[in-house]
Amino acid sequence: MSKDKSKEIFSVPIRHKKLNELEATAISGNDISSSVLYVSALAIAFAGKYAWITLLIVVFVLYLFRKIYGEVVGALPLNGGAYNALLNTTSKKMASWAATFTLLSYMATAVISANEAVHYLVTIFERKIEPVNHYLNQLLGISGSHEINFVVLAGTSLLLAAFAGLAIMGIKESSKVAIGIFIFHLTTMLVLILSVTVYVFRHGWDIFLENWHTEPENGVWMAIFFGFAASMLGISGFESSANFVEEQERGVFPKTLRNMWIVVSILNPTMAFLALSVLHINEVKEYYRETLLSTMANLSAGEWLAVIVSVDAFLVLSGAVLTSYIGVTGLLERMTLDRIMPNYFLKKNKRNASYRIIIFFLLLNLSILWLTRGNVKTLAGVYTISFLSVMFLFALGNILLKIKRKHLPAPERAPWLGVFVAMTAVMVALIGNIVMPAEDGAMPNWKVFMIYFIPAIIFIIIMLNRTLLLKLTLSLLQTIFEPIRRFFIRMHRNIERLIDEINSQEFVFFTKGKSIANLNKAMLYIRDNEHTKKVKIVKVLKPGEKVPEKLLEYIQFLDEEYPEIKIEFVPVEGEFGPKLIHELSEKWKIPINFMFIGSPDEKFPYRLEELGGVRLIM
Repeated sequence: MSKDKSKEIFSVPIRHKKLNELEATAISGNDISSSVLYVSALAIAFAGKYAWITLLIVVFVLYLFRKIYGEVVGALPLNGGAYNALLNTTSKKMASWAATFTLLSYMATAVISANEAVHYLVTIFERKIEPVNHYLNQLLGISGSHEINFVVLAGTSLLLAAFAGLAIMGIKESSKVAIGIFIFHLTTMLVLILSVTVYVFRHGWDIFLENWHTEPENGVWMAIFFGFAASMLGISGFESSANFVEEQERGVFPKTLRNMWIVVSILNPTMAFLALSVLHINEVKEYYRETLLSTMANLSAGEWLAVIVSVDAFLVLSGAVLTSYIGVTGLLERMTLDRIMPNYFLKKNKRNASYRIIIFFLLLNLSILWLTRGNVKTLAGVYTISFLSVMFLFALGNILLKIKRKHLPAPERAPWLGVFVAMTAVMVALIGNIVMPAEDGAMPNWKVFMIYFIPAIIFIIIMLNRTLLLKLTLSLLQTIFEPIRRFFIRMHRNIERLIDEINSQEFVFFTKGKSIANLNKAMLYIRDNEHTKKVKIVKVLKPGEKVPEKLLEYIQFLDEEYPEIKIEFVPVEGEFGPKLIHELSEKWKIPINFMFIGSPDEKFPYRLEELGGVRLIM
């Protein structure tokens, strides 16, 4: 490994001030609260008069997930969300599935939110923009249904780039913008709710009663089923806070969950109820699915409020773009530290921002935007299935945590019944979105999802098995290209050096030395999940304490049992804790992320995050 790379991996990041409750809530809250702009119309389209009821059911499901997220992230307060939960309870391969779902969810969130934000802004200046689009399409010879909205396409690109720049400036600076957007959005929604409420009391409840006597076309239960599946999009973004928990002050994370739950509980059901009080169901389905809130504003108070709602929609959807950048940065940083992504992404700027990850995510978003020519409605299927899959896997991670890490301290515990009810609800919503009838001419959600999911998971699989694939490539080259053997001998040496560089990374396991079964489990995990040929087994001894003879016998047994791994036993005198771990990491030049411990019991004096990133292995 070169000196430059070594400095990049082992450099200690500058300590920056962490996010307080308002800052963290605003960043994740912009994402989840922006759902009010579309989820009410979506729920009414499928559930009809029961839309506000299905949204209340979603509020109950989200309450259950508050406990689930609180327990998992409280016990494992590290970035990565569902990926981190499964990484510390199963294997790296299983965790990579969660990472793929999360990455796709953030990608779809960023592109869709940016595109919809520009659409809302364009509605204010629609008359001035139409001639520009028409001229550009004529210039390029595009006509009819193939015409491209170049203004929206360019605006979306600029918006994605602008918030990438803001994210590169640092999370603390980004949070100030997020707070302004969040407060303006909540104020606008409060004004809209009050305005529509006054309008209803002045004009009566006739429309609501007419809607209530309208029976759903597919029957009550199918309406509630598809309505609930669609309404679950109203909590998309709830997982975001878990992906940047390390940037939050201690005790802030559960408060962000509570605050997001309160906002969603008030806004979404209330807005659907009021919409059914001022507009007929068929009107919402046919004319106002994309402009429901601005239509309600115009109806109840006039054009001035409709303009404010459109501006608010632009801002809060832009805030959701910012949340995507921050969330995906936390996720990809954690994956890079675990050697799933290339170490190239670990480089940070002076503001402690992983600018390479942000630029990579921006390029990915721009490529998707231009490949679809700005028609990103197809990404809705990716967005829906990815988000619900992440929620399901997080609940699964909670169950595995209860079983495999039951002694790990956690600030709160989710009841078993609540976890199973939450998982069942998410599974119902997932099935509903998969079988949900597509609009005329549109591709079903699951097909769209697979188009994006398959390349993403293939890339992850390649990264996880890169040494095996390199060896297979080497063997194939030797067989096919024997006539130019000398050329491929040089390539052979280069690839072997690459494999040796990957396997040269040394790992550390701190043992109590009481059980050979635990030592064997640790070796099995390292052998099956990590690319390495060197392991240090460390026993921390108190002053004057001798190494147990049985432990030496255990080490000798493991050395014979795993001949492919060089096992080095190192007794260290001192007290096990963050200071000792940091000292050993500096002395041996081994990142703390490559050090393992067994599950600590409730008497363990330190919290997991205080150990600097040490991973649990059993």
